[in-house]
Amino acid sequence: MHVVVLGAGYAGLTLTRRLESRLPAGAELTLVNDGPNHVLVHEIHRAIRRPAVAAVISIPIRGLLDRAELVDARVDDVDADARTASLEAGNSVSWDYGAVCLGSETAYYGIEGLREHATPMKSLADATTVREGFLRLCEDGGRAVVGGAGLSGVQVAGELAALAAEEGVAVPDGVELVLLEQFAEVAPGFPDNFRRAVREELEARDVDVRTGTTVERVTRDAVGTDEGELGYDEFVWTGGIAGTAAVGGDRPSVRADLGLTDRTFALGDAARVVDADGDPVPASASAAVREAETAAVNVARLVEHEMDGSAADFRPRLSRYRFDVPGWLVSVGDGAVAQLGPTVLRGSAARATKASVGAGYLTSIGAVRRAAALAEAELR
Repeated sequence: MHVVVLGAGYAGLTLTRRLESRLPAGAELTLVNDGPNHVLVHEIHRAIRRPAVAAVISIPIRGLLDRAELVDARVDDVDADARTASLEAGNSVSWDYGAVCLGSETAYYGIEGLREHATPMKSLADATTVREGFLRLCEDGGRAVVGGAGLSGVQVAGELAALAAEEGVAVPDGVELVLLEQFAEVAPGFPDNFRRAVREELEARDVDVRTGTTVERVTRDAVGTDEGELGYDEFVWTGGIAGTAAVGGDRPSVRADLGLTDRTFALGDAARVVDADGDPVPASASAAVREAETAAVNVARLVEHEMDGSAADFRPRLSRYRFDVPGWLVSVGDGAVAQLGPTVLRGSAARATKASVGAGYLTSIGAVRRAAALAEAELR
């Protein structure tokens, strides 16, 4: 019996670690990932201002696994019905039960010139590109534009404002920072009090927040919007996510048991999850980790059912994921906003909350030493 997990992001790594302890001894477990490291994607914005943080948030996967075999290869194509995935260099992998956890790519929505002229924020390499461009901008003066005011865009804008301050450049006099969002508020989809606090933190750092503004086209030196053209010297795009090329750019919808087919699951950013209450689940690290817990229970239950000779019996009942996270967190430069239930925290309390959550996740995947380092980086 062979179980394969595709992707070692939050969902894939958490699922693999849970399956290591849940699967019967005779089952094989393989984790396929494009690269040897697990990267804390929700922290890559920190590397814009603190390049050394890359060593803390990029963790060798092999040291986190006890039982699973790691295959370092890019997944080129997934056929969930046939239970196979084509890998680079003509290799392939097949499974009895599998999980697609390949994460997402930046969505460009067919906007003219966007892909060609914007820098996304999906990797540590992207953070380096943004940092280098912004440091040049700090020397010469100019305008940096961030497209998309979801949590990623908010965090990028906050880091740029803090980096300008550290470089001794005034915002908005020496460097102008503009954050664009097509919806009426920043952090759309989040509770009102959380959104208000996030906007206040941005504006306190002189970020020019322009909501209700849709990006329609991009050229080498200007962003065309429904409000007119906006010149820029650096443009960072965080405006949305799409499926990876391996799944045709799609994020398939899955039900609350996370089943894509009867033997293949999909979770994390790789899927559009509808939970047990029929509500869509927002793409986030916290949701991905919790979805992985449900998927681990279901995969293990099915494997045990088949391996103990019960395959001819009725399929076992599967657990259903219900979206229920304790709150939301976002960094804004040296500040943060945290919502715990109805309470919104800011300042040192929010920063401490964010540091503890990040450290708790690292501890849960076995990276205990990294947990202390991340907490120190968050509170610096």
